Amino acid sequence: MSQKNETSLLVLAFLITLGLLGIGLWLFAGHFGGSTTNPAETSQNNGSDTQTQASNPQTFNQVKNVPTGLISYGGSTSWAPIRKEVDPLIQTVFPEFQLRYTGPNSEAANSTMGVSMLLKSQLEFAQASRPVSKEEYEDARKRGIQLREIPVAIDGLAVVVHPSLNIPGLTVTQFEEIFAGKITNWKQIGGPDLKIQPYGKKGRDTGNYYKLTSTTTEAIRKVANDSSGVYWSGAPLLVAQCGIKPLPIGRDTNQLIPPYRLPFIPPTECPAKRNIVNTFAIRNGDYPLSRRLIVVVKKNGQFEQQAGEAYANLLLTDEGQKLIDKAGFVRIR
Repeated sequence: MSQKNETSLLVLAFLITLGLLGIGLWLFAGHFGGSTTNPAETSQNNGSDTQTQASNPQTFNQVKNVPTGLISYGGSTSWAPIRKEVDPLIQTVFPEFQLRYTGPNSEAANSTMGVSMLLKSQLEFAQASRPVSKEEYEDARKRGIQLREIPVAIDGLAVVVHPSLNIPGLTVTQFEEIFAGKITNWKQIGGPDLKIQPYGKKGRDTGNYYKLTSTTTEAIRKVANDSSGVYWSGAPLLVAQCGIKPLPIGRDTNQLIPPYRLPFIPPTECPAKRNIVNTFAIRNGDYPLSRRLIVVVKKNGQFEQQAGEAYANLLLTDEGQKLIDKAGFVRIR
C-alpha cells in the first residue's frame, strides 16, 4: 500500500473516531446533564412547588445565611406586636442571631427615627410603617449608602375616639379632612356640636390644630379622657384597647367597614373580651385604610445587609407569616 493511501486511511479512521465520541457525549448529556429547558420554566409548566419552596422557605430553620452576633434594630412602634409575637420564636431557632431592640435616646421611636439611626450606623436594620422618603434616600446617597425596602406585612389603620361619641363612622375623605384640619367640629359629619381635637404623634404629625404626644400609649390615654378627641395608628395597637372606640371606615357613607371583627366588644366588657383586627376585610380591600410594613436594609454587602435580609426572610417564611397574622396584621404571602 502506498504512503498516500495509508495517510488517507488514517485520516478517515480519525474522523470516524471523533464522530463516535461526539455521539456518545451527546447521548450522555441528554440522559444525565439535564435538558436545555430552564429548570424554573419546567417547574412552572408542571405546576410544581419546587421553585417556590426554594425561594420561600416554609419554616425558620430553612432560612439560609442567618448571621451570628448582636443585631441592633428599631423604628416604628407599629411593629411592637410583631416584635412581641415573632422575635422570641426566631431567637429559639437561631439563638446566636441576637436581636436587640434599640430606641432613640431622647426622642419618640418611629419610622423616621429608625431610618435616621440606620443611616448613622446605630442600627443594623430599621422597621418602618411607611416607604422611605425621597429626603431619606437623598440623605443616604450623600452618605454613600444604598437602601433596600423589603415589605413583609400589611397593617390596617384604625381611627379611635372617645366611647361616648355617637357617629356611625367616617369616610376616607372625612378622615383625611379631619387630620388636615379642614373638618373641625363633629357636627359637620353628623355628630354633636363639639370641636374636634385631633391627637398626633411627634415626628409623624404637624399642624397647630394637633395636640402632640410622644407615644401611641399616651395618645390612647388622652383620647380616653377627651370626648372630642380623635387619633389614628396601626389597627393592632388600637382596636383591642378598652378605653377608646374604633370607628368603621368606608369609601362612602353607605359602606362603612369596621377595623375589628363583628360583633363589636363594647368597653364595658373589656378586658375580659377584646376586639380582634378585621384582617379579612383588610386583606380583600374592603377596609380602605392600610399600609405596608417594611424592613429597611443597607445594601453594603456586609454584616448589616446580611442581618436585615435574614430578618426579612424569616418573616416571609410561611411560619413567620402565620405569626404576623396572629399578631393582627395581614400576611403578604
